[in-house]
Amino acid sequence: MTQITSDTQAKRNVLVLVMAQAILGAQMPMIFTIGGLAGQSLASNPCFATLPISLIVLGSMLSATPLSSIMQKHGRRAGFFIGAICGAIGALIGAYGLYIASFPIFLIGSLFTGVYMSAQGFYRFAATDTASEEFRPKAISYVMAGGLLAAIIGPQMVKFTADAFVVPFVGTYLAVVLMTIIGINLFFLLDIPKPPMPSLDAPKGRSRKELLKDPVIAVAVICAMVSYALMNLVMTSTPLAVVGCGFQKNSAADVVSAHVLAMYIPSFFTGHLIARFGVEKIVATGLVILAGAGAVALQGVEIENFFIALILLGVGWNFGFIGATTMLAGAHAPHERGRMQGMNDLLVFGGVTIASLSSGGLMNCSGGTAQAGWTAVNMAMAPFLVLAGGALIWLWLRPKDA
Repeated sequence: MTQITSDTQAKRNVLVLVMAQAILGAQMPMIFTIGGLAGQSLASNPCFATLPISLIVLGSMLSATPLSSIMQKHGRRAGFFIGAICGAIGALIGAYGLYIASFPIFLIGSLFTGVYMSAQGFYRFAATDTASEEFRPKAISYVMAGGLLAAIIGPQMVKFTADAFVVPFVGTYLAVVLMTIIGINLFFLLDIPKPPMPSLDAPKGRSRKELLKDPVIAVAVICAMVSYALMNLVMTSTPLAVVGCGFQKNSAADVVSAHVLAMYIPSFFTGHLIARFGVEKIVATGLVILAGAGAVALQGVEIENFFIALILLGVGWNFGFIGATTMLAGAHAPHERGRMQGMNDLLVFGGVTIASLSSGGLMNCSGGTAQAGWTAVNMAMAPFLVLAGGALIWLWLRPKDA
């Protein structure tokens, strides 16, 4: 592999990916804000209110490996175009499902949206493709920081569009289509070379099973799964909990906006913290902050509790997930990239799918009140934090030459 001596190309690509994260990525806080509320209005059983969000994550999980293979063969741009187009199709189907009050059609739209969510997840990996080892954690952080604008744009768009039509939320899904048409053109500016075709004598790399036996990879995947799944578990239920506890939809949008801002603002310095203190310490800090989010949420259901808990949830996710991504990026060879990154996102979003499916059941079917459901959601975080923390401690305690 040619040694990368200048990060000029990488910085250009990071700028493009930051803009894509901001414009195209704004659809995710929009849809996560209204998905549960829209599902609750369409589903015959309130326990299935968060099923649309679960289908988004399921679509992301199922498309992760195919998208990774496409990017390995045809380049990042091809995979990002496919993701954006599927996002627009999903929004159109979702709008139609709402218009005719069809829950099954609305769920089909959610599956297509999941393909976009999966493609967006590869932005962080694309940022490292042309980056030096020193710039790599910063590149990941900067791209994730693009979500800061998405956190501002998305929830505000919900406020302006949720009731723009007679049928609630149709306007929000049509706004997603418009934003996709604008944002997709950014990918023409990407300058990431296609991976070279491997020669017959090129190293084949480790199998998926062998990769997962690598201690660093195993712990990175576990910490990424737990960080993302727990964030999704709590965030998915948040609009339902806020509205269920007597607050307005705009208040729910404001809480989600604060949460998404907290997810991405730390990205401006997470890479620097990783470089200074080490990736394991930053991941561990993220897990502790996630635990703090659950503790605050369990103290009550005042609007201040929602804001503080969701802000902590966002910061904890940032440290845990960016740290785990950085661990993973440095633990496999370039020719293993397609196999490893696809498998990682398959496992991560598999965990997130289970979390989002569980979120609606815990929220709406645990005790009969919104407060009881919210308590159940936050209590469910504990065993998984113990799992991730234990894995990280095990990695720390292993002999360095093992």
